[in-house]
Parts: sequence; structure tokens; C-alpha cells
Amino acid sequence: MRPVSVWQWSPRGLLLCLLCSLCLGSPSPSTDPEKRAGSQGLRFRLAGFPRKPYEGRVEIQRAGEWGTICDDDFTLQAAHVLCRELGFTEATGWTHSAKYGPGTGRIWLDNLSCRGTEQSVTECASRGWGNSDCTHDEDAGVICKDQRLPGFSDSNVIEGRVRLKGGAHPGEGRVEVLKASTWGTVCDRKWDLHAASVVCRELGFGSAREALSGARMGQGMGAIHLSEVRCSGQELSLWKCPHKNITAEDCSHSQDAGVRCNLPYTGVETRIRLSGGRSQHEGRVEVQIGGPGSLRWGLICGDDWGTLEAMVACRQLGLGYANHGLQETWYWDSGNITEVVMSGVHCTGTELSLDQCTHHGTHLTCKRTGTRFTAGVICSETASDLLLHSALVQETAYIEDRPLHMLYCAAEENCLASSARSANWPYGHRRLLRFSSQIHNLGRADFRPKAGRHSWVWHECHGHYHSMDIFTHYDILTPNGTKVAEGHKASFCLEDTECQEDVSKRYECANFGEQGITVGCWDLYRHDIDCQWIDITDVKPGNYILQVVINPNFEVAESDFTNNAMKCNCKYDGHRIWVHNCHIGDAFSEEANRRFERYPGQTSNQII
Repeated sequence: MRPVSVWQWSPRGLLLCLLCSLCLGSPSPSTDPEKRAGSQGLRFRLAGFPRKPYEGRVEIQRAGEWGTICDDDFTLQAAHVLCRELGFTEATGWTHSAKYGPGTGRIWLDNLSCRGTEQSVTECASRGWGNSDCTHDEDAGVICKDQRLPGFSDSNVIEGRVRLKGGAHPGEGRVEVLKASTWGTVCDRKWDLHAASVVCRELGFGSAREALSGARMGQGMGAIHLSEVRCSGQELSLWKCPHKNITAEDCSHSQDAGVRCNLPYTGVETRIRLSGGRSQHEGRVEVQIGGPGSLRWGLICGDDWGTLEAMVACRQLGLGYANHGLQETWYWDSGNITEVVMSGVHCTGTELSLDQCTHHGTHLTCKRTGTRFTAGVICSETASDLLLHSALVQETAYIEDRPLHMLYCAAEENCLASSARSANWPYGHRRLLRFSSQIHNLGRADFRPKAGRHSWVWHECHGHYHSMDIFTHYDILTPNGTKVAEGHKASFCLEDTECQEDVSKRYECANFGEQGITVGCWDLYRHDIDCQWIDITDVKPGNYILQVVINPNFEVAESDFTNNAMKCNCKYDGHRIWVHNCHIGDAFSEEANRRFERYPGQTSNQII
């Protein structure tokens, strides 16, 4: 008899994480070498689909062969042990019946019984290695707590945690690999279906459906780590394939390799449809609810419906990205569907379907009733992707004490701290942390303001139009994440400052011109431009984090929002500031916070 499931998920539901690397692990750190010996020679990873980086089907490599664990007699205690093997502190749940898809190869363990305190899975009771009467339809999975073991190091990690970027659909994208803590792309020379299949299996998918060349999933930025990759198709990692070391003149990002993987059928696209639009890519969103015998179609309340929710809807529909998430759809014919069956939808943007987003369930609440206020989308196969040049922020950061009589326009546009309102104008000064920001568009569509020129706002003091009220957020945070200073940057002028050699400029702000950033171009806000700063007049000396987030309100759809944030370490002594360790990443994740350096002897935010 199959055990009762005790797995659980987070309140926001099961999220899609297709761009994650393999989570390979070793036993939790121990001062007793004998307690580590049990798992020597074993490797662990999480695989399957869909999943987050800390959950998935458990796979163990033994004697060079990867295999799974049967769910018979599996418990939360066993999940605790396996999560520690993977480098996490503990488990929050487990899954049965191949929830993350069936594995392949051997089933290494069956009837696994653990107390939960074991240092290694080899200390748990089982039927013995390779002795099982299960099928892969009974593969067990774990959901680990998103917290790494302190000091955890993994001697079994294969360099190059692979990821996909820029794809419009799950399981496709530009191939990027990790080397020396830096993500880089793969040159398409010799790139074929064998190499693409190795990538797809590393990510927990099946074989590759297509090997893409010529940067068909967009051009990357920075390093190109691999070239002339030649795989047999059986390798465990792309780094195990023979390859050529890259030199600067070998390859360009116009030759970045990509893949399309074969995915298991989930059927999520059968529970959603569009109606009333002018094409198959737009319309009012209709979802199917109910169980067998009582299925019916209905509408979604438009309250708080935005870009992130629209991205999930377009993904579920198989239509790529969302150009717009619409809260009013009165201009589209609703047909005979008039019932609102879903409200309060809130997505992170990575989910596979709207079912996985949080919502009100059966307790519908809609501020504006009627079919005219129901949710709609306009989907597209391409999207922009903005990326901040983090090294330039680090290189250009400095402090300026600027006289108040030179800051009237900045005050009018709310670019100073609130304490400036009570200053003795025009006497005195404000202390400003200034830096340049260079924002690249690496996507496959131009970045355009959501609002058309007819609704841009003219600012007389600075003499320009704002196409977006808030284009970037600038924050100074304490090491524990408390905000002590903030700034914002409106899109004074979104234009192509410079472009790659083979790309022509399309956007220029002069003479009320069109604003935007062309694919392959970048917009530069120099450090000496008004409001290109954070007012730190009231900030005390200490150790801080500088955070910059582009397109923070998700006003414009992008193919990837996880690279819109940058963080740097800051050390401020009251007179000078040091900015270092700037890198791109999720500015709001605990994992990103844990990567930051703590100065020797630091016990608080004050300088020792």
C-alpha cells in the first residue's frame, strides 16, 4: 500500500524553475571524517519538471550510474537526510508517484527508512543498493528549505550549475554555463543535437528537440566559456565533452548556442483560452474550473492583473511572452461567457499555469464587476531583456556634496531624501552617492515604454519628457536588508546611446523623438546627470549594500526579470565610500544576500 503523502508547497504554489543548474551535493559538513565516509563516491542531484532549485526528483549517482529512489516507505525523515546530502539545512516536504516526472536508469533505493538524524543516506535502512520492485512511476522527490548549510562545500560539483536564458517557452533558450563563479555563453561552432541533449538532461528534461545556432535565442553578454563542443550525447555534463578553450578572437555573441528540449506533456494549455481578440495572440482570458462532470469556463477579475500574471497566462497558452496585461477588456466581445470564476490572482512570473499562482479560490472578491473589467493579455513570441553593466557602477561611484541652490529641479522631481524639505534653502548642501548606469537590451525585441508619446509627462524644470515615471530604483540597505536611503530614476530619455557594430540606432529623444532601447544597444545615464544618485545625507557610517533594480514595477514585459537587479557591497566611513563586489542577480532573494562579504570583526552595521 502506498504511504499517505506528507509533502507540501509554499503558499504561492509550485513555481517553474527551468533556468536552474544541477543541485549536486555531498554530506553536511562534519568534523568527524568517519561520518562523511559513508557517502563518498556518491553524487546527488535534483531533477524533473516543473520545479524550483531546491526541489525535485532525487537522483543518486553510484558507480558512475545515475538512479532514483522508490517512494515506498519514504518519509519526511528520509527527505531531511537527502536534503542535507544536497547541501540544504532540512526538508519541508516530499512527493511520491513521480510528481516531477519519471526518471530513467536504475532505481537505487527502495523501502528507505531513516530516523532523520543520519549523516548519510547510507546509514539509513533499505532493501539494499539496486534491489527494488518499483517502477519509475513511483520515483520519490523532496522539497528542501531554501537555506544552505553553513560552510557547505561540494567536492562533487561539476563546474558549469547549466541554465537557459531568453527562451519564449519552457525548456528552450540560450545556453549559459558557470565557470569560476561567472556565467558565460557557448559558441555555436560544432554545436549539434548530441551536445544539446546533454544540456537538456542536465536541466532535468529529456533529449533535445533542436540545437540552435546564430544567437537565435538572443545574444549574451560577457564571457564565452566554450567553443567547438563535441559530445557523444551520453555525457553527464557539458564540461565532460571535449571542447576548445575560448580566446577573445575565436567567437562573438552573434554565435551564441541555444537549445529546445523535449518536455513531458502536462496538458496545462487545455485549461485556458483567449476570446474576442483580433488574433490568436490576444484576447480576454478564460479558464476552465471544476472537476469531472462539472467543468465550466469562466473569466478572471481584472483587479491587480498585471505583467507578471499575463506572462504566466501567455506561457500556459504556449504563446510566448506577454506584451501587455490588461485590466479592462470591454473592447473585446465576451461571447456567451460572462461568469467570473477567479479573482485575486498574484503570480511571481515563473509559474507554468495560473493554477500555481495564489488567488482567492472559491471566495471571489472583485472590486469592479462586469465583463468589461475582466483580465486580458496580448502575447508575443519575443521580448526585451534589460541588463545593467554592473562593473561600470563600481568604477564610477563617488560622493558629491552638492549645494542646495543647484538642486531645485531635483527637489521638484522628488530626487532627494525627505529631510531635504526642511533644509534651509538655498543654503547648505546634500551628500549624494553618484554613479553611471549603462543598461543593455539583450533580448529579442526592443524595449519600449508602456505609454505612448501622447501620455508622456513634460517636466519644465529639466526640459524633457518622462516616458516612464519610474525606470529604476536605487536603494542603500543594511546587511540585513533594512532600507536606509533610496532614490528613483524616471526615464528622462530612453534612447540608443551606443550599439554593437552590426546594429543601427533606432531611438533618439531629441525633437520629441521615439524612446526605447534597440536589441543590441544600450542606454547610458552618466553619473553627472541630475537624479542619477542616492541622497545619503542622513546615512551613518557603516557597511551597506547598494541595490539597483531596473523596470522595478514590471511595467514593460521582459523575457527575464531575474537579471534586472544588481547589488554591491559598500563601506562608508562618513567621508569616502568604497563600492565593490557588484554583481547581477535577484536583489530580493536570501541566497543573494548570503553571498555578500562580511568585514572581519563586524558584529553590527557600524564600522569596527
